[in-house]
Amino acid sequence: MAVRMDELLADLEAETAVVLDLVADLDDAGIATPTTAEGWTIRDQLTHLAYFDETATLAAVDPERFRREAAGLAARGDDFPDQVAAEHAHLPAAAVRGWLARTRAEFVAVFGGLDPSTRLPWYGPDMSAASSATARLMETWAHGQDVADALGVTREPTDRLRHIAHLGVRTAGFAFALRGLPVPDAPVRVELDAPSGERWAWGPEDAADRVTGPALDFCLAVTQRRHRDDTALQVSGPTASAWMAIAQAFAGAPADGRAPGAVPTPGSPS
Repeated sequence: MAVRMDELLADLEAETAVVLDLVADLDDAGIATPTTAEGWTIRDQLTHLAYFDETATLAAVDPERFRREAAGLAARGDDFPDQVAAEHAHLPAAAVRGWLARTRAEFVAVFGGLDPSTRLPWYGPDMSAASSATARLMETWAHGQDVADALGVTREPTDRLRHIAHLGVRTAGFAFALRGLPVPDAPVRVELDAPSGERWAWGPEDAADRVTGPALDFCLAVTQRRHRDDTALQVSGPTASAWMAIAQAFAGAPADGRAPGAVPTPGSPS
């Protein structure tokens, strides 16, 4: 998928605005509302985004310092995201909103001056500047989903989901390798119905293994915000089934995601 950095960053800013609008009126009690991510509040979702915006920007402006600090963070254990959240659990609502708005603006300003192909370090393999920006958009949307679920809000899906779906497809092999599993050779055809009515597709048309359905549901599955059984996705073939059982579009330790039925539909009994 061809990438223009200005368009990608514009979509990132739009997704950021959605999240900030969700939490604009929350007071200190409201921002402490628990989310469906076990042990995490709305505050934790937002400070996670702000903190890793800062480190992503650092990776672009001072790669060597980033590598040193990333090594120190990783040495604290696989639960370092939880540790980061705990360290900022004292912040009041206004400070959290201001931190995220500031770090996101700094990220956009720095990345707007980068070639999309520029290689940058991260917590794991290096990635391109375009992939880093896409990852920030994916994280913003996914953690924004946790916030929306906690508030009982249904967000209107947009075609910005294509960035997340593309990342979800590209990280299929990563999901297997992350768990020490062999990466399957069989290709998978992914066909998704976009919010606009377009059809997005990846993989050979004649592949026996297939994943089809709404783009929203695919993005919810690969970001582990919904269990596959709680979506309208149609999955056929052993490789596709194995992938969708462990799909993980985000970096870090292997995660299990949500259990079936763990997230009630807004307005339904919990």
